[in-house]
Amino acid sequence: MLYALILAGGKGTRLYPLSREENPKQFLEIINDKSFLRNTVDRILKLIPKENIYVVTNEAYKEKIYSNLKELPKENIFIEPSNKETATCIGLSAVKLLKKDKEAVMLVLPSDHYIDKEDEFLETVKQGVNIAERKRGLVTIGINPTRPETGYGYIEMGQRVPSAIPSYKVNRFVEKPNLEVAQDFLAKGTYLWNSGMFIWKADVFLREMEKYLPKMYKALMEIYQVAGTEAEDETIEIQYNVIDGISVDFGIMQKTRKAYVVKSEFGWDDIGSFKALSRFLKDEQGNKAQGNTFLYSCENCSVFGEKKLIIGFGISDLVIVDSGDVILIMDKNKDQEIKQLVKGIKDKEGLNNYL
Repeated sequence: MLYALILAGGKGTRLYPLSREENPKQFLEIINDKSFLRNTVDRILKLIPKENIYVVTNEAYKEKIYSNLKELPKENIFIEPSNKETATCIGLSAVKLLKKDKEAVMLVLPSDHYIDKEDEFLETVKQGVNIAERKRGLVTIGINPTRPETGYGYIEMGQRVPSAIPSYKVNRFVEKPNLEVAQDFLAKGTYLWNSGMFIWKADVFLREMEKYLPKMYKALMEIYQVAGTEAEDETIEIQYNVIDGISVDFGIMQKTRKAYVVKSEFGWDDIGSFKALSRFLKDEQGNKAQGNTFLYSCENCSVFGEKKLIIGFGISDLVIVDSGDVILIMDKNKDQEIKQLVKGIKDKEGLNNYL
């Protein structure tokens, strides 16, 4: 049976100060009047019934998820005791789903993506499920690149496999390249953006984990043995203390020989930065703006206003964000470095209330 697993435990640091520790980006209502998480669930409900939709998060966000997704059974919210990266949270979910259903197929979705042409997205998912079952592969959804993007990972397409929607063996995964390499990838036409959406059978994924992350696999198998019993929560706590977290891309996808990619044609964006979020703002004389703003003699700025009037005069290449109690003014080129900024704020005495 097909299950959706939505990853919703991140803090969304790169969208600080809009995204905060108590209200991270998956709960923000920015692009429309619904949160990113709500949009993700509504999108997949067209294919998967609510009983088969699961969310993995941490203790801090479980109540917000219960209130955002009231139609989901509470037992469909998997709680991690600590953040140990995506290989771990997906692995925990895989053992819990496998205990429930030996034939479980997992559709793994981040909670913060924008997707246009949702019918095409669902057809792409169906194609991925077919390959995951027929080839027993680890399938990812690749996005046809439209610009030399340095903020995304890339997938090199290999040999095509028989399929209605173009699908390929993966030659290799490439982490975020510099601009020159990204331009080369775009020109070659054999590379796709790595969307971070995956499809696989739970048992196949865990077998690949056993090969490439044996210590993590061993810890998760301890959890599998007691899943559904009174000892489950305590065992998860114990095993999480011994797990070294790693992303699923680094830990498994870059190593496995079972990787496939389905080439998508739907509109997609990863709302992981102000650069990405700016693409959804209205144009204002060569700038992007939202909220109460007035820009005069400015160029290439992105302004996120709230109640106060933000006036820009004679400035360029800035991001300005008003989140009520915090105003961020940032060079656009620092977009990928906000995590370091947040760490600096955290280390400075007296500023924790602003995180």
